[in-house]
Amino acid sequence: MTLDAAELLAAATAETGLADFGDATLPERFAVAVEHLNALGMDDAGVAAAAQVCRWLLTSRLVFIEDRNAYPIADEVIEAPMFVTGEPRSGTTLMHALMAVDPDARALRFWEVMYPSPPPGVAGSDDRRREQADADWREINAKLPKWLHSHPYNDMLGDGLPEDERTWAFDFRVMTPTAWWRVPMQSLVGGLASDAKAQYWLHKAMLQQLQYHRPRKYWVLKGFHGFRLAEMFEAYPDAGLVWLHRDPVQVAASRTMMMADIAEGIVGPVDLHAEAKKHLEMTRASIANTMTNPMVDDPRILHVRYADFIADQVATVRRYYEFAGRELTAKAEAAMRDYLATNRGDRHGKFRYSTQLLTDIGEDLDALHEEFRPFRERFGVEIENRA
Repeated sequence: MTLDAAELLAAATAETGLADFGDATLPERFAVAVEHLNALGMDDAGVAAAAQVCRWLLTSRLVFIEDRNAYPIADEVIEAPMFVTGEPRSGTTLMHALMAVDPDARALRFWEVMYPSPPPGVAGSDDRRREQADADWREINAKLPKWLHSHPYNDMLGDGLPEDERTWAFDFRVMTPTAWWRVPMQSLVGGLASDAKAQYWLHKAMLQQLQYHRPRKYWVLKGFHGFRLAEMFEAYPDAGLVWLHRDPVQVAASRTMMMADIAEGIVGPVDLHAEAKKHLEMTRASIANTMTNPMVDDPRILHVRYADFIADQVATVRRYYEFAGRELTAKAEAAMRDYLATNRGDRHGKFRYSTQLLTDIGEDLDALHEEFRPFRERFGVEIENRA
């Protein structure tokens, strides 16, 4: 039993009565994703689950584009959004979570990106999308319990805070756990066709969809934008970006363990050595980009040390607000301090990882620290003294 891309596309158009995907290249890209799925050698249950996810994403995409045809959503102005970025495991999620409790801010929510149609601003009181997303997240958390150790924010369920990359799930440019958790496959964030300009068009379209007919607030967002800075600022020329920087050795070890925990819940035991090699190389590539991309010095970017953020989270948020020309109100600060007091990072169990993962694959930690020394010197990042 295998998936047939043409049949799945035809079924989605027949189910919705719609044919406009908003991008003539989507069927070709979808076919590549289907080839990847078929190459996994899944059993019939896995193939059925994959077909279900494909149907969900394709029909969602068709209805989403139809919303833009039916309403003046494209006229929505996204004014001066505030982005957070940095290496994985560098405090970006907590920074974003604090900004998201500001009553004057709006953040993406999982229930919105998982089920974006109709625009929430025109939905009736009987809208059940939040409940559906809550149920989805209870299923995700049951299947991936260890993920709560490294990412306790998953207990927010449908009200949780997705990364910006999640807006591209129904564009088949990423295959993330929050779309594909029912399918026995590791998440795929590379190897699929990328087009940063097209991706930010879709990201902006999602913000417009979710802003339409709702009280105006400013957007606070989070994603891994370092490789796409030019396109991000082209889409949002008045945006601000705070970039958190952490010791790359700790980043590589921590992200390895987090992604291994996620993969274990979906596909079973994983090869930790292979994961460590992969994530160290991904960290190297990202640091190399940071050191060579001329956009890193753009005046719209505020660079912050992870150690400074951990020392005083609210002060760091205030610094970013001042950088962006916004006021951190007393209500916003009170909400942030309450969040910190009531959401301990180890509330679901302590996340444990070790740089031993890197020595186990033959890396010398002193050599790694020397390799990353230019980065640390440029951004004032000290070596973290932990195992």
